[in-house]
Amino acid sequence: MLSCPLHHHSHSLLLHHHRPNTTISSSLRRTHNSKSTSLLLRHLSQPQPQPQPQPQDHAAPAPTPLDEKEKVELLELSLVTKRTPQFPGSIYVQSPSDPDVHTSLPPLQTLFQTHTNDSDEEEEDEDRDLIMRALEIRRKVTAEIFKESMISKGKFGITYATNLTRRLSDFIDYVMVEAAAMKRLPDFSESTFNFRAKTVIDDSRVVPLIRWLKHNSVSYPKIGKLICMSRGKIESIRRVIEWLKSIHVKGEFLGVALTKSGGNILERSNEELDEIVNYLESNGVRMDWMGYVVSRCPQLLSYSMEEVRARVGFFLDMGMNEKDFGTMVFDYPRVLGYFTLEEMNEKVSYLKEFGIGTEEVGKLIAFKPQLMGCSIEEKLKPLVKYLYYHGISRDGMKRILMSKPIVFCIDLETTIVPKVRFLQDIGIRDDAIGNMLVKFPSLLTCSLYKKIRPVVIFLMTRAGVNEKDIGKVIALGPELLGCSISKKLEVSVKYFLSLGIRYRQLGEMVADFPMLLRYNVDVLRPKYRYLRRTMVRPLKDLIEFPRFFSYSLDDRIIPRHKVLVEKQINLKLRYMLACTDEEFDKKVEAIVKQRQRFEAGLLVDTLSEAGLLEEDLSDSQATDDPVESMKLSETESV
Repeated sequence: MLSCPLHHHSHSLLLHHHRPNTTISSSLRRTHNSKSTSLLLRHLSQPQPQPQPQPQDHAAPAPTPLDEKEKVELLELSLVTKRTPQFPGSIYVQSPSDPDVHTSLPPLQTLFQTHTNDSDEEEEDEDRDLIMRALEIRRKVTAEIFKESMISKGKFGITYATNLTRRLSDFIDYVMVEAAAMKRLPDFSESTFNFRAKTVIDDSRVVPLIRWLKHNSVSYPKIGKLICMSRGKIESIRRVIEWLKSIHVKGEFLGVALTKSGGNILERSNEELDEIVNYLESNGVRMDWMGYVVSRCPQLLSYSMEEVRARVGFFLDMGMNEKDFGTMVFDYPRVLGYFTLEEMNEKVSYLKEFGIGTEEVGKLIAFKPQLMGCSIEEKLKPLVKYLYYHGISRDGMKRILMSKPIVFCIDLETTIVPKVRFLQDIGIRDDAIGNMLVKFPSLLTCSLYKKIRPVVIFLMTRAGVNEKDIGKVIALGPELLGCSISKKLEVSVKYFLSLGIRYRQLGEMVADFPMLLRYNVDVLRPKYRYLRRTMVRPLKDLIEFPRFFSYSLDDRIIPRHKVLVEKQINLKLRYMLACTDEEFDKKVEAIVKQRQRFEAGLLVDTLSEAGLLEEDLSDSQATDDPVESMKLSETESV
């Protein structure tokens, strides 16, 4: 290989220039061209600045303080659970599990170093805020670990796992504290927080429990509440749910029964719960009803045995027997466990103010236990004032309460007031409205738009009742408002029209006797047949007296008709039927005597015209009976 002259020349110059100051290797591996050599020579020909002596400081250099944003980022990076995607040029390693994390991340201790000129209070506040941020980030990390366990081991969907994790804040804190405490154990002293948290979650077996609860139709909000209620005692949930299933609580109500019964139910043993159930069963609550009762009133399971006995005794002391008590609890389970004993005593005392005795109150509550759920100030007192305003006395209210106690449980403003206004709009006076409500309290429980208004419209459009008489019809027969249009009223109207009664005549009959439309056609038909065929009465008599159909055929119509036939008396239907038996007998007797006097008067007039009356009366054998006197005269003449 030939050597380049220029190469040898540059090499000799370089050695000659640097010989006084430095030592250069005798052999250079790199060869230079003419351009690189000239640049090198120019650089070497320039005077080199001498370095300034630095003061000797043996102390460690002070770390550069970080701002708040860098501190939070450092905390987040130090607590993440798994490696996150990196972009080219990333400075820090993104996962604590990476081998280079300690060389990549800045020291965490620098976060808690503050400036020397800051005050102590500012340092404490900054440290406190930073610690709270660190705890919040660790809580998020724990939540992510829990969510990952649900997805990987429980096979839950991401959405379900995310929604449930958001409702497990207390349990996440429990896992975080337990994982931090495990660091004191020798086996976990060198392990990471993520590993310890995952160990706590696996040991608690919470993920299989969630799967089991979901299989038993418990919704995830109730699952979250139950797990937080357990305070780490996860197996107590399974134990209590198995007990609830043994008393026939259905799957959809298992979560409700647990979450609403109180936090101490998970701490109670099965023996304590069995004692409550057995006591209720001994007082009339059947075992096959127990699941329904507990589902609707789970508060019973949180009471002590003394409290349960006091509540049961409250009702039994009012005269209830076991059968009434059991059916009352089944009908309204909240009556036994939802209200306090003080509230129950107040409501019983208020009901007694209507003039009802203790045993009557007991029967009333057994029949309609929903009364115990009515507020005195918000529901009972406003309703009583409203009824009193419409002329209903205390006795009338007592009658309403005893016949239809549900009236005192419905809402006044939204249910009762609109119905009363409607009755006023069709022409019924206020005093008549009060009488209507006392006579037919069920009116207040009928729907205004599905029952009351359609019946009124039917009477005016199909039954011939005019607008002037509709208020009278409803006031006299409020029971019509409770009748079915298709099954009762329409059938009755068709029957009367089929008899030959005209549309307007039917309206007048209904106005005179509104209850006419309430009778069953099977009851009306034999009465009409007897009227027309046996009594041989015209249809006009029926139109004039529609109350004919209200009387019993066998007990009143037929017996009285036979009496009239025997006595040869003809009476209008009104006078024949609208009286008691004694009045009817007196009336018939008076008619017979009047007819006899009338017939006797006709006989006297006949004798006078024959010229025989004076001669017979002068005879000593004359009698008081004109018929006998006539017979004697005929004998003498013969």
